[in-house]
Parts: sequence; structure tokens; C-alpha cells
Amino acid sequence: MASLSLTQIRTKSSFPELAVTRRVRTGLTLPGRVGLRVVASESSIAAAEPDLAVTVNGLHMPNPFVIGSGPPGTNYTVMKRAFDEGWGAVIAKTVSLDAAKVINVTPRYARLRAGANGSAKGQIIGWENIELISDRPLETMLKEFEQLKKEYPDRILIASIMEEYDKAAWEELIDRVEQTGIDAIEVNFSCPHGMPERRMGAAVGQDCALLEEVCGWVNAKATVPVWAKMTPNITDITQPARVSLRSGCEGVAAINTIMSVMGIDLKTLRPEPCVEGYSTPGGYSSKAVHPIALGKVMNIAKMMKSEFNDKDYSLSGIGGVETGSDAAEFILLGADTVQVCTGVMMHGYGLVKKLCDELKDFMKMHNFTSIEDFRGASLEYFTTHTDLVRRQQEAIRQRKAVKKGLQSDKDWTGDGFVKETESMVSN
Repeated sequence: MASLSLTQIRTKSSFPELAVTRRVRTGLTLPGRVGLRVVASESSIAAAEPDLAVTVNGLHMPNPFVIGSGPPGTNYTVMKRAFDEGWGAVIAKTVSLDAAKVINVTPRYARLRAGANGSAKGQIIGWENIELISDRPLETMLKEFEQLKKEYPDRILIASIMEEYDKAAWEELIDRVEQTGIDAIEVNFSCPHGMPERRMGAAVGQDCALLEEVCGWVNAKATVPVWAKMTPNITDITQPARVSLRSGCEGVAAINTIMSVMGIDLKTLRPEPCVEGYSTPGGYSSKAVHPIALGKVMNIAKMMKSEFNDKDYSLSGIGGVETGSDAAEFILLGADTVQVCTGVMMHGYGLVKKLCDELKDFMKMHNFTSIEDFRGASLEYFTTHTDLVRRQQEAIRQRKAVKKGLQSDKDWTGDGFVKETESMVSN
């Protein structure tokens, strides 16, 4: 049984300044206009500590950990806190031209715990939200973007944007966010609740024809790198990812939250989170979605590797990251960066230090010196079930062949002499 939770984000410094290489667009030229490679930063091989720094679409980050779009990037204060704590980049909460249309409700979160019957003492493994995009005036958010870039000129700030099916609106929004000096744009094609009712968010990401058209508008206008954020609420996630890349996006991010109903209160018979006795399906995140996210990212990465030069495009993994090991799994499947949103809501902005330390421990264990040393290293071990059957049958044949006879005179034993003789009889 899920238990309700209201979350309030509270806010409160030092990191070396890193250079930023801007990606200047000259219009939409598909698909070869992406000229910036995604590579790990160069550091001494003999360095005692693994190097976590990455360069993604020309954006230099001290580590691959990115604040995912949502409450952790909702205003100047919390985004400043993220930079001060050492996050590699920050993606602000999604903005649109008319915030007046965005009306949130309370409560808007519900949590699933691992304890019996949703015991309040059990570990939180699932988190549902019915929260919408930013309800703050766009002008306010833009001023805060500009202020953050003045204070942190060499740190990466990414604007998340969403608009209705209106070319002029998309073009105006892109122009206005770019004027603040943001480093890249993530396009929210994946919010599963509320916004699709207005032909926004997942309503675009689930319709490849619509997605292609909107991506065309966005990429014809944008002069900074663009990531398309994918919805998992679709049969084959590689289809919208492919369309996004072919339509000019430099990268994709996956996954956004999974459409869900958190639970029913068995005393009141009302769904959760309960707003005046009613609810609506919302987005599911946290630890329980991690395996699903890994599967989606794996599928996208394999598609990118086979159909695109995956070193010219980027992939940002999202879903249930709370440890360095969680992040390592995404990177092993081909992710260049790893986004964290719910994890920050549960553990705070200081989580990034733990993530960095644990990722370094993993790298030391395997003698990896950079992120690029192991990015995508596990992809080759995924195959079809038919191929698994073939591989196992071949392995069994080989094991039987070894057992059929001794390989050398030194293998004879006194106790098993008769059986060893029989093992080499042909009939």
C-alpha cells in the first residue's frame, strides 16, 4: 500500500571552473551537422584517481551526474545549491511561454515502500508524482537562468522546454531561453500527465510524425545542442529516439517517468495521491523503475551504435539512480551522462559526492581511468533469446567433448582409472 508524501525542497560552496565550448548552429542540415564528439576529458594515465570529467556535445562537465528536470531545478536557489555541491550539470524544471496555464494541486506525490503492505518504515522504492511543469512566470525563470550563468559562467545549465503544437510558440520560447546564455536545451517530449491533454509532452513523444515535425521546428531555430527527452510509455522507444536524432537533435535522454497508479487506500477506497477525494494517473520513478530504464537505454544505445555514429551523438540515462553503481550500469550500456531527480528529492543535493566516490571505486576496481574507458562496454553481451539457446547448446557440446576423453597422460588417476579408460571408448 502506498503512503502519501508532500515534499518541500529547501535550499543553501566550491568547484574548479571548467571551460565551455559552444555549439553554434547554422540551420538544420541532417543528419551530419553534428560535429562535436562525445569523449572523456584527457588526463594523465598515471593519475591516482579516475577522471570523471566528460565532454558531451561540446559541453565540459566535471562529472557525468546531471540534475534531472523537476523540483531539484525549480528556482535559482536550488540550482545554485546544485552547482555548489558539485553536480556536473543542471537541467532546470521545464518552462513554457504561458505559466498561467500551469496549475498544480496538493498533495501531488505518493510513495511506495518495500515493507509489508506499504509499511511506513519500509524503504522507499517507488515515487509517483502528478506535478506539472514550472508554474513560475517565464520571465522570472529567464532572469534566474541569466543570473546563474553570470555567477557560474563555466558550469553547464540546460533549459528544459515544452510548448503546444504551435511553431511560432516553439521558436519564441527557444529564442528567449537562449538569450539567457544557457548551454543546451532538453525538449520535454515525455511528461505523461496533465500536459498531454494540451497536446504537449508525451502526446508529442508518442506520435513519431508529430515528433518529427516539432523536432524540425526546434532544430531549425536552436543554436545550442538539443536533447530530446523520451517517454517510456510507448511500445518501441527506439522509434522516437531515431526520429529525434534524424531530425537534428544532438542527443536523447531516457527515460521520463512511467505512467502509473500508485495505489488505492483500502480504508477510504480512494486512489493516491488523493486530491479532494480524486486522483489521476501520474509518473512513476525511483529505484523500482531502474531495471526498466536500463532496458530502454540499452535498446536506444544499440540502435544508435548500429544506425548512427554514436560518438557524435549523446545519450543521457535516467531512472532510479541513487548509487554510483546505478550510474555505472547506465554508462556500461552507453550513456554519456546520468540524470538524477527523485534521488535528490529523497537524499538531498549532497548525494553527488557519494555518487562520485562510488563511481570512482567501481572504476578503480576495473582499472578504468576515464568514463570513456567503459562506456558501452556491456552492450555487446546482449543478444536474442534464439542466440542464447544456440550459445548454450554449443557450450554443452564443448563441455561434453572435454569430458569424453583425457586431454593428456598427466590426467590419468589411480582411483578413476577404469572410468577414465571407458571415457575414451568410441562406442
